[in-house]
Amino acid sequence: MNTSNQLTIAFLLATPGTIWGGMEKHTADLAGALASRGHRIHVLGHRSYRARFPASVHFHTLPVQLGRHNLWLRLALRRCLRQLSPDILHAQGNKAAQLAGKTRGLGGVRFGTVHGIKSSHKPFERLDRVIAVSPQIFRTLTHPHKSLIYNGVDIEPCPEIPVDQTSLDASVTNVIAVGRLEPVKGFDVLIQAWSRLGPQAKNCHLTIFGDGSQRQALARQIRQSGLEDHVTLAGFCRNMTPVYRQARLTVISSEREGFSYILAESLLHGCPVVSTPVSVPRDILPATMISDGHSAEALADLLTRSLTNLDTLKDAEQMAMIFAAERLTIKAMVTETEKLYIEAMGDTPAQR
Repeated sequence: MNTSNQLTIAFLLATPGTIWGGMEKHTADLAGALASRGHRIHVLGHRSYRARFPASVHFHTLPVQLGRHNLWLRLALRRCLRQLSPDILHAQGNKAAQLAGKTRGLGGVRFGTVHGIKSSHKPFERLDRVIAVSPQIFRTLTHPHKSLIYNGVDIEPCPEIPVDQTSLDASVTNVIAVGRLEPVKGFDVLIQAWSRLGPQAKNCHLTIFGDGSQRQALARQIRQSGLEDHVTLAGFCRNMTPVYRQARLTVISSEREGFSYILAESLLHGCPVVSTPVSVPRDILPATMISDGHSAEALADLLTRSLTNLDTLKDAEQMAMIFAAERLTIKAMVTETEKLYIEAMGDTPAQR
């Protein structure tokens, strides 16, 4: 096992290659940033994800589309770990944690990151260290060696994407929502809430960015509610920087969240946020910026108060924006994770 500060780290990403969500983005961000710090980084995952990782990261294909109890998958994982002999094996999510839990003696110090609240976190109990990405998740964990490390985002504009790719109508007060158009994001409830707003929303426009299975249903809901001139489904946007800079308010309407990238991006760009009571918004935003529940009525009440006091929202969220600058960046995430790796490497086998 390596005793220097240059580590060999293997990330296990066991999702079947059909989606690219927050957990997958987190893994790519962390792997790439750690590689840039001189660590030897390997990612074990579905072949469709290979192009998502930089050339500095060594990618190894595993048949993770198979079930977590599949013997061939477990043998393939063990074979790969024998070849790599990593100092750290870091499992992302429940399925990866369950697979990693059966690799004792092959993966060095075994970490697991919990990205969402499940009915059981039992797969993580067999690992040496566990990381939660939000305070709410952290509180549900009983592992004796648990840590809270927020996901981080990078708001530096990508030179490959034109900065003027997307713009909002400057003649109205722009409110935005961002995410996959799936039921868990609550965009149907947000549209219902928007239809309940009174005169204070007369010169406001809601733009929802993202794609997903609910797109047609949401478009139909907008038409049936007579909101065609007040709500826009803008589709997926690769470069949100100009959007955040033009928007006066970001709304998070989710039923649940593990970690909200939209919250972090908005705050880092200086755009105030209001949200349903999900983690992490309810942990770092002022209580007045959180709705009383997930209903359309509760969200409409929150929006009504917020749109009436737009000029004071940014001042009210200054502490949250400072927190984001200190804790919700990729640099902060990588520094805290790297420190935890090195600390764990100093543990004796008896402690592990």
